[in-house]
Amino acid sequence: MLAEYKLNQTSTIWYQNMNDKLFFQDKVIIITGASSGIGRTAALIFAQLNAKVVLASRNEEKLKLLKEDIQLKGGRALVIKTDVSSFEDTQRMAKETISKWGKIDILVANAGEYIQGDVHEIDIQSFEQSMAVNFFGTIYVIKSVLPEMQREGKGHIVIVNSLDAKKGIVGDGPYVAAKSALDGFGDVLRQELKVKGINITSIYPGRVDTPMIKNIKVPWITPKISPEKVVKAIIKGIKKNKAIVIVPSVCFLLGSLNNIFPRLVDWSYRISKIEGEKIEE
Repeated sequence: MLAEYKLNQTSTIWYQNMNDKLFFQDKVIIITGASSGIGRTAALIFAQLNAKVVLASRNEEKLKLLKEDIQLKGGRALVIKTDVSSFEDTQRMAKETISKWGKIDILVANAGEYIQGDVHEIDIQSFEQSMAVNFFGTIYVIKSVLPEMQREGKGHIVIVNSLDAKKGIVGDGPYVAAKSALDGFGDVLRQELKVKGINITSIYPGRVDTPMIKNIKVPWITPKISPEKVVKAIIKGIKKNKAIVIVPSVCFLLGSLNNIFPRLVDWSYRISKIEGEKIEE
């Protein structure tokens, strides 16, 4: 049996098997970066699948509007203003979640910031900012929810990474550095937590049609994918307990190909102008 969901007036109708409603029924799901893009879409969809969603980001006003939207559709949501680059903030977020709903079943560590610049020109502070949000921001939120998951002996953590971690794009140095570090961290964490009953799924999307890259016109060979497609991959990753999910799946062999023939992949990126073209606002 299929259920029909319409996220908003401009989005397409997205179908999902009704079994997902049973799977996510009453699950408490923390979503960082929930005010826009992948995080916002994830919050809407998980709420429609009967989960209790915790909306976390720095933009409290957008979170409140999202909560109203979710509640109008019969969903349940909790707003917690959170700066993931602050460990104190992420710890408070975890405590407030437990105080409200008594548990944490799933974490979708999605918050990120797209910081670009040529390595030989950009200042060191840009690298530090990228690491603070994209790397340490994920570590902080994971470390904040782990005590509760370990106490329960179960849980699922989704790390929203980027295809950039498998093959860097020219001009994305600060972003690639942080996401590559996150790639290694996730690989170790998955192995460590397996014996504790806690699962890790790392998601590697290509370019996603979100406000983060709204000013970039990408080449036809790598079109922007929808946030809904990424969320569908997240749901599949959780339900099937996948270690790694690459979306679109056609890019699955990119990392291996880059390890074997790095200059060939460099060349293909260069001739296709994979970095795209910045659009002046």
